[in-house]
Amino acid sequence: MAESRILLEVLKGAQATPPPIWMMRQAGRYLPEYRKLRKQAGSFLDLCYNPDFAVEVTLQPIRRFGFDASILFSDILVVPHALGRDLRFEEGRGPLLKPIGPDEVDALDRDGFHDHLAPVYETVRRLRSELPGSTTLIGFCGAPWTVATYMIAGHGTTDQAPGRLFAYRHPEAMKRLLKTIAEQSAAYLIRQIEAGADTVQIFDSWSGVLDEPSFLAFCVEPVAEIIRLVKAAHPDVPIIAFPKGAGAHYDSYRTLTGAAALGLDWTVPLSQAKRLQAGGAVQGNLDPQRLVAGGRALSDGVDAILDALGDGPLVFNLGHGITPDTPIAHVEAMVAQVRGRTGR
Repeated sequence: MAESRILLEVLKGAQATPPPIWMMRQAGRYLPEYRKLRKQAGSFLDLCYNPDFAVEVTLQPIRRFGFDASILFSDILVVPHALGRDLRFEEGRGPLLKPIGPDEVDALDRDGFHDHLAPVYETVRRLRSELPGSTTLIGFCGAPWTVATYMIAGHGTTDQAPGRLFAYRHPEAMKRLLKTIAEQSAAYLIRQIEAGADTVQIFDSWSGVLDEPSFLAFCVEPVAEIIRLVKAAHPDVPIIAFPKGAGAHYDSYRTLTGAAALGLDWTVPLSQAKRLQAGGAVQGNLDPQRLVAGGRALSDGVDAILDALGDGPLVFNLGHGITPDTPIAHVEAMVAQVRGRTGR
């Protein structure tokens, strides 16, 4: 008999006490074993594209903390890379791409897309065979708006002004760019599911910088298209959408996109989160800096979320990724506190 994957059940609307728990960026620089392997791999992209390395990195936090979910180790920018755009990662600067112009959008190369990403699919296949049967495997992609902002600016910025300006000056090119990213991202997620992912998450890290019409056009519509395409192929697979910084837009986001679960950033009031939970599962939303601080700041934050949301479908998580300066002991304390409600 197959083992129950409690996190997967919660994403479909079940309630669990204690709630399942995982962390965004749970495989990463706060772990000494990650840093050691990262040095051995050479470049960050080698870490992502080498299944031996990627599988090991993904499994490291599962061995340490026994999280209820394991998320594929990769990067959202492998999608533009697979579409033929140059990509490299520099220490201290992060990802760097050749900025795309409006006249280059139609020249994006889809032909070798899945061949380029074959190592990622192999990583997913191996993970599903090596993970505990009770552990939910999460695949992911970046949302079209967030991916497009990096493609346009060529790097991360504080407010994604280059992407916003591109959209205002070249609306048709922006529409085509988002459409291409959405279609290819959906195909990418479908292949991850076919390789063994139980669920997938769409990260829209920059949805909070847009005005209302732009949010609907650049965040909601492309994500809705991804979800439509994935659900057409795999209707029973729940999809998590994380529109960081969406604020009041969260209220209609689930209905407009078709997401099964909403990832909530730490600025979402728990009163709003409770309203959102009435429509289905929510995930989040501890401030990552509470985890860095530890002590009372951490325990109070954990209790507040569990008290407000614990009687409904909740996946306990951070409101964004864990930061490299987080003490491992604080992660252990958080996991113990969440699970201590019933001693699981």
